[in-house]
Amino acid sequence: MADVRMREPFRGQGVIRFEIPDDALAADHRARVLWRVVETLDLSRFTEGQRAVDGHAGRPVTSTRMLLTLWLYAISIGVGSAREIARRTRSDDAFRWIVGDESVSHATLSRFRIGYGEALDRLFTDVLGVLLHKSLLTLDLVAQDGTRVRANASAPSFRREASLEACREQAAPHMKAVLAELDDPEPTPGEKAARVAAARDYERRVEEAIAVVKELRSQGKDEARASTTDADARVMKMADGGYRPGYNIQMATAGSALGGPRTVVGVNVTNIGSDMGSIMPMLEQIERRTGELPSVLLADANHAKHDCIRACAERGIEALIAVPARSENAGANADRGLAVEAWRERMRTDEAKETYRARAGLCELSNAHLKQHQRVAQVLVRGIEKVMCIALLAALSQNILQHAANLLS
Repeated sequence: MADVRMREPFRGQGVIRFEIPDDALAADHRARVLWRVVETLDLSRFTEGQRAVDGHAGRPVTSTRMLLTLWLYAISIGVGSAREIARRTRSDDAFRWIVGDESVSHATLSRFRIGYGEALDRLFTDVLGVLLHKSLLTLDLVAQDGTRVRANASAPSFRREASLEACREQAAPHMKAVLAELDDPEPTPGEKAARVAAARDYERRVEEAIAVVKELRSQGKDEARASTTDADARVMKMADGGYRPGYNIQMATAGSALGGPRTVVGVNVTNIGSDMGSIMPMLEQIERRTGELPSVLLADANHAKHDCIRACAERGIEALIAVPARSENAGANADRGLAVEAWRERMRTDEAKETYRARAGLCELSNAHLKQHQRVAQVLVRGIEKVMCIALLAALSQNILQHAANLLS
C-alpha cells in the first residue's frame, strides 16, 4: 500500500513578520484603560531628584508611566512577582503592548515597587481628589475592615534573644571570611559583590531582629521572638485558624448600600493581629486625604474599642459597629460613658441593623478582591513600608478600574 502524502512542519525556513504592537489589544482592553488613566495623573513626584533632564547630560530614565501601568495591570490580574512581569513583557500581548519597544528588567520593576512609597501615597490621595471633584465619591457611608496576609518569612525564622545573639556571633566571622575571599581570583567581581552584600544583609537583619525582641521585652513580653528574615512581621491568627507570620492590611471602602462603584478611601498596614483600636488612625487618614470625615462608619465587633466610639461621637460620625458578645455581659457598672451607651442602644434599632447589612458588600468585597483577584494573600516583600507600597498599588488599581470610564470622560 502506498504511503499517504502529508505536509509535515518544517522549522528551518526563515520567516519575516511585520507587527504593530498597537494593534495587538482591543480598544477597551484593561491595559489600554489603565494607560490612558495614568496619562492623566501627575507623576512628577516619581522623578524628583533625577538629573537626566533636557539640556543636560545624563542617561534617560525608564518611563514612570510605563512602570506604574505595568504594576497596576499586573496586580489587577493577580501577578505580583517582578520576575514574572519581566518575563511576560516578552511573551504576553498586554505586557508587550505596555512596554512597546522598551525592555525592562525585574530589578528595575522591584526598585519601582518599593522605592516610591511617598509618591504612591500622594498619587492615591490625588485620585481620591479627582473623584471628589467629579462627584464620583461620597463619604456618606464608609466601611472598614482588616485582612491578614502572609508575610515573606517562615515560622522557623522567628527566634528568641539568646538564639539571635548566637546568630550575631556567627555573622561576624562569616563576614570576615567573605571579605577575605575578595582576593580570590576565581569568582567574578559580580559574584564577590553579591556575597559581600548577602553577608551584610544578614548582619543587618539579625541586628534588626535583636532590636525588635528587646523592644517587645520592654513591653512585658518575656517570650518575645523576632524573624531574621523580616523583623517587622509578626505571627498572627489567619482566616483559616492557623498561626503564621503576617501583616494586617486595613482598608476603608466608601460606597452605597444599593450597590454601584466602591472606592477605597484609606489604606493602612500594621503588624498587629487585632483590629481593635484601628478606627481612629483610619479616620485621621481619610480626613487627611479627602478633607472630610465619613457620615456613617461600619465595622465589625473586632473594632469596637470604646475610645474609638467616643472619638467618633465627638466628630459627629455615626458609628455602626457590632457589639461584641462579651461586651454585652461585661461589668454592668463599668464607666462606659454616654457615647458608648448611645452606641449600644443605637445598634439595637432596626434602622441601624438594616444599614449595617451593607458592611460586608463594601469592605469584605474589597478584601476579597485584594486576596483573590489581586493575589495579595501573601506578600513578596519584607517590611511594613514595602507592604504598604503593595497595598497602595492594589487600592489604586481597584479605584482606577472602578471609575475608569468617568475618569476618562
